[in-house]
Amino acid sequence: MAGTTKTQWLEARAELLILEKAHSKAEAELARKRRDMPKLEIESDYVFEGADGQTKLSALFNGRSQLILQHFMFGVGWEAGCPICSFWADGYDRMVPHLNQRDISFAVISRGEIDRLQGYRARMGWNFHWLSSEHNSFNFDFGVSATDEELEAGSMVYNYQTRPVMGAEQHGTSVFELIGDKIYHTYSTYGRGLDRMNGAYGYIDLTPRGRTEDELPFTLAWVRRHDEY
Repeated sequence: MAGTTKTQWLEARAELLILEKAHSKAEAELARKRRDMPKLEIESDYVFEGADGQTKLSALFNGRSQLILQHFMFGVGWEAGCPICSFWADGYDRMVPHLNQRDISFAVISRGEIDRLQGYRARMGWNFHWLSSEHNSFNFDFGVSATDEELEAGSMVYNYQTRPVMGAEQHGTSVFELIGDKIYHTYSTYGRGLDRMNGAYGYIDLTPRGRTEDELPFTLAWVRRHDEY
């Protein structure tokens, strides 16, 4: 609404505030239902490759009862990580201490070889805990890596539905809880479900032009690694 008066602007803003508050309440209710999801016991204590050797899934809790694992698209033999995953990853380091204070540990998992992951992490200037699932079935079990059979068939189950394979690797976030000596899978989200985890997107959505992605070949086609702009 160009050329409006201040009174008209304030009236429009007050109307929008009503919608924003309703949205906030709906989000809070959705978060409650997310927390009420049933817990699925994880039977395998997956072994990952880290910078200092092998690490089990149970060890990633690091004395805390909750664990968030970020599925980062970096396949075996890749020279660099997915630029879109990297856009998200730029915000992880400063977030981790606050998660830790709330009894939550955080790590990033990729299929790529650990030395390649560490090299790319150094290039990007990141410090978060990054591990390789190259030698276990974790990525396949959580639906973020396509099997050879799925690649040949051209379809895979991703985000809880069968869809055409868009690539050998996909992104997502999975959450776990440690109760006694048992590990439970409590939640996973994929695709656009990760939008809320990107702080830059939150700010972009406040601007008058927003994401301006409608005319792009695909959502996020504009994103580059932060050292490539």
